Amino acid sequence: MPIQPQSRILVTGGAGFIGSALVWELNRRGCENIIVSDRLCTDEKWRNLAPLRFHDYLDGGDLERLARTDPSALGKFDLVLHLGACSATTEKDADYLMRNNYELTRVLCEWALGHDARFVYASSAATYGDGAQGMDDRMDDPHRLRPLNMYGYSKHLFDLHARRTGMLGRIAGLKYFNVYGPNEDHKADMRSVVHKAHRQILDTGRVQLFKSHRPDYQDGCQMRDFLYVKDAVKMTLHLAETTTANGVFNLGSGKAHTWVELVGAIFAAMGREPVVEFIEMPAHLRDKYQYHTCADISKLRASGYEEPLFTLAEAVRDYVRGYLEADKRLGDEV
Repeated sequence: MPIQPQSRILVTGGAGFIGSALVWELNRRGCENIIVSDRLCTDEKWRNLAPLRFHDYLDGGDLERLARTDPSALGKFDLVLHLGACSATTEKDADYLMRNNYELTRVLCEWALGHDARFVYASSAATYGDGAQGMDDRMDDPHRLRPLNMYGYSKHLFDLHARRTGMLGRIAGLKYFNVYGPNEDHKADMRSVVHKAHRQILDTGRVQLFKSHRPDYQDGCQMRDFLYVKDAVKMTLHLAETTTANGVFNLGSGKAHTWVELVGAIFAAMGREPVVEFIEMPAHLRDKYQYHTCADISKLRASGYEEPLFTLAEAVRDYVRGYLEADKRLGDEV
């Protein structure tokens, strides 16, 4: 199902980080028949929408109400990209997470499938927990996964529901790893280390990283699979267009880098020598902290995705110089 300029597309969470980046990439492909849905509230993510082109905006609460009570009022969509969620891994209100990340996803999925729309939704690598059960998107028994926080569990619960009901054979779920890039500045504590470190370097000349509390990892050598948002949205739209690619997919770079390597790339992009200070990890995070994540993206590649990815150094340089230092957002490039 190639996405055409006339395709009618719904992007939930469309003012957020990955959601607004998806709208940007769709604009680059000539698509403007887009309905953006979100809850703007009091933060600054509305600024992500200013450079973008879309047909209309629908409040997230109104979308949920219509999907539940009067779905015909929403009209016909070719594609639903469901990125709307609470993405705070530290959120403690379990009821809030269940409403936003499980129940709403279920309602929208049932509505989309009932109206012959392609449905692609954001799951999360947080569903894998500490990785003890592996991070395999081909896993035969995902029920054995144990997320480390309620955010991960709320995402995991929909993955299990979709699998149990058979819906997963008709939709694509995206297990994003550590995505970073332009349009994330509204995310407060959930911003990437690239964004936080850039500000720390400007303010203090140094970066603070958590010490390791495991003897098998040196300080700063905890590892993550860092994925640039420009790669993330291309992967997402590939799966949206490839209707034979169903189930859950890992979306990452396929490579793990240490925090020290990441901040080294940030300092290099800023033309400075690295200065790192290691600080104690807060006690409440220690038993919920992932020490190593790396996406196996062979399933994504097998679906036909052949695009080359940014290297860590290339992506960090593009982000720091093209957006953070230029004070630009996606869509401001020209």
